[in-house]
Amino acid sequence: MGKNSFLKGAFILGVAGIVVKILGAFFRIPLGNIIGSEGMGYYQSAYPIYVLLLTISSAGFPAAISKLVSEKIALKDFKGAHKVFKVSFIALIITGIVTFGVLFFGGGYIVNSIKNPKAYYSMIAISPALLFVPIMAAFRGYFQGRQEMTPTAVSQIIEQFFRVCLGLYLAFLLLPKGREYAAAGASFGASAGALIGSLFMIFMYLKNKKHINKELSQSINTKVESVKEIINKLLIIAVPITIGSAIMPIMNMIDAAIVMRRLQYAGFTYEKANSLYGQLTGMAATLINLPQVLTMALAMSLVPVISHSFAVGNMIKAKNDIKSGVKVALLIGLPASFGLASLSTPIMKMLYPKEPLSVGQILLFLSMGVIFLSLIQTLTGILQGMGKAYIPVINLLIGATFKVGISYSLIAVPSINVKGAAIGTISAYIIATILNFYYIKRNMNINFEFGDFVLKPLISVIIMSICVILTYKMLFVKFGNTIACIIAILIGGLVYFILLLITKSIKEEEILMMPKGEKICKILKKAKLLR
Repeated sequence: MGKNSFLKGAFILGVAGIVVKILGAFFRIPLGNIIGSEGMGYYQSAYPIYVLLLTISSAGFPAAISKLVSEKIALKDFKGAHKVFKVSFIALIITGIVTFGVLFFGGGYIVNSIKNPKAYYSMIAISPALLFVPIMAAFRGYFQGRQEMTPTAVSQIIEQFFRVCLGLYLAFLLLPKGREYAAAGASFGASAGALIGSLFMIFMYLKNKKHINKELSQSINTKVESVKEIINKLLIIAVPITIGSAIMPIMNMIDAAIVMRRLQYAGFTYEKANSLYGQLTGMAATLINLPQVLTMALAMSLVPVISHSFAVGNMIKAKNDIKSGVKVALLIGLPASFGLASLSTPIMKMLYPKEPLSVGQILLFLSMGVIFLSLIQTLTGILQGMGKAYIPVINLLIGATFKVGISYSLIAVPSINVKGAAIGTISAYIIATILNFYYIKRNMNINFEFGDFVLKPLISVIIMSICVILTYKMLFVKFGNTIACIIAILIGGLVYFILLLITKSIKEEEILMMPKGEKICKILKKAKLLR
């Protein structure tokens, strides 16, 4: 493996993630305008339950499979790596069947419990996805452990494409029957996308079968592990990751109950409470998820790379990859956070012109947590690669405890309302980030230089934000909100990149580690942006 292996993997997954999120935006934004915040309230009431069950059934397994497969391949034990895949594949099919049954047959009880009975149709429509996503998880974990990120990337795009196309079509088709039915149509898109994505992963495995069989014939003889031993190893890694991954869906599910109840306690009607909840989770939170695509791709790529370094005892490479991972997370999270905050109201006005300006205020609060969410995901990937998957679980659980208390208290204040949930979420991110960072710094004895990691990028994003705000204000009078907003975002991105080069926040050797790094350096040197 070369020194840029995780960055190339992150690049592939990151590009796919961007495409997926663009498709997702093409889904969520028109969906929000089709079914409104009321319909988004129904959709988002079912979605957190689905995500929680999906997390329980499959979230920890891709990373666990990736780690175990990577370790065995590092030792040339190809047969052992393939056996890990086969055992996990069967286990994931079983968990998928169980969670599908829970959601499909228990949907009525769940929606009544959260006081949003019209979300029932959305819950039933999305439940079949629980049968197919675990299948994709098994294949993705196997390919990622082999450091082949392309199958995962392409399957994500295919899954999202069918989800968007069919979801929007059904939402539009069913709208005359009622917003709850339109929301259910949108939900079914996820089931269709999962089915097609699973079929693609099966195709990719069969396509690579000849090469895999050749590897199996060249496998170095090692101790043959029993199915029980493999399951135990998988569970040791997967359970903490699953618990950690489940904490945020659990918090979102608690939000679904707390927000509706506390807003009605504060004096809002059921319809208004549902609408505010739709603005929070179905509109503002959609934009918060865009930058995390890149950091999630980064985290997924870091797991097998760091795991490989630990398996062969190369701690110098592990430390370098950890520092590079944290730095890239900061360079992604900081501009995303400051950029969304600078244009929070204009962005939401551009995307959801029918919604009140209050949705922009919700985005402003949520944007403050982007940088910490970016770091949480990256640090979690690092800790998983180190074999310390339980650490981020404990730390996020501590943060979640604070979130529940803060959200419960603030949502009931009429002037704060759903923004209280955003404040609670940000608090959880900050606490978990600090605890994760402290553990890695202490146990790996890594020195993160303040100037390179924080000060220089921070100066860059502050100047970028000033340019963005001034550009928007100057252009708004003549061109209106949409054009002014788009141009301000483009100028902000360009200014930020130039400032990174000027402040030397990103260096030539780091650019060279990126895919096509040599070509990028040549272009920058010709433009006299890099010396």
